[in-house]
Amino acid sequence: MDRSLYIGELPATGWHRHASPVLLIGLSGRFAIHLPDGRIETCRSALIDTGVEHVFDPRGERVALMYLEPDSIEARSLRARVLRDGPVIFDPAMLPVSRSHYESRLDAFDLSSLLRCFDAKEAPPLDARVARSLLSLRMPRDEPLARDDAASVAHLSASRFNHLFRDEMGISFRDYRIWTQIRSAIIGFRPDGSLTDAAMSGAFSDAAHFSRIFRQTFGMTPSSVLKPLKNITILR
Repeated sequence: MDRSLYIGELPATGWHRHASPVLLIGLSGRFAIHLPDGRIETCRSALIDTGVEHVFDPRGERVALMYLEPDSIEARSLRARVLRDGPVIFDPAMLPVSRSHYESRLDAFDLSSLLRCFDAKEAPPLDARVARSLLSLRMPRDEPLARDDAASVAHLSASRFNHLFRDEMGISFRDYRIWTQIRSAIIGFRPDGSLTDAAMSGAFSDAAHFSRIFRQTFGMTPSSVLKPLKNITILR
């Protein structure tokens, strides 16, 4: 699974940073992005790179949040542009002409019809050693994969693996490991279940640990995001 999509209404978040690139789109109007330097930008869309601290204020609008895995073709295609134009690009998306048509393009993750400049052919190949470590990292497990074990899978020293992983993924191994845990916890969440069960699905020590990391990642508590959902659809 290399993509996640949320469409709906959300309250303003707290300060947070994602472990994957995120495309934010205002489906019914403009929203605001707060940045650490004090800037407050209003826009209809924003592409925010991995690790950028920000506050997202939808201002009551219906919004779409598209999260792209750092090793996906889409994310790797966009990374060169992000590195060139800056960690936050405002209004990279086409304006919606018909909301239903636009949302169908979102459901299909059709970035070529959503973004002004997107070419999947620009995606460089992922280093095979990092690809092997990702396969191991994403396997279900009771405890988080240790960095030394991931480095062993890649047949590298721990220090060399750290550098290579960040160069290829744009994020540290530790931060990406936490991201995979959060995703596993979300997948494991059931509307009639508990946050403790979700935390165990993500190999977190307990619900409090899961809640703290979730808030650092999304700027909201897991209860405020997950509990109102009647169902969760996972795209693979």
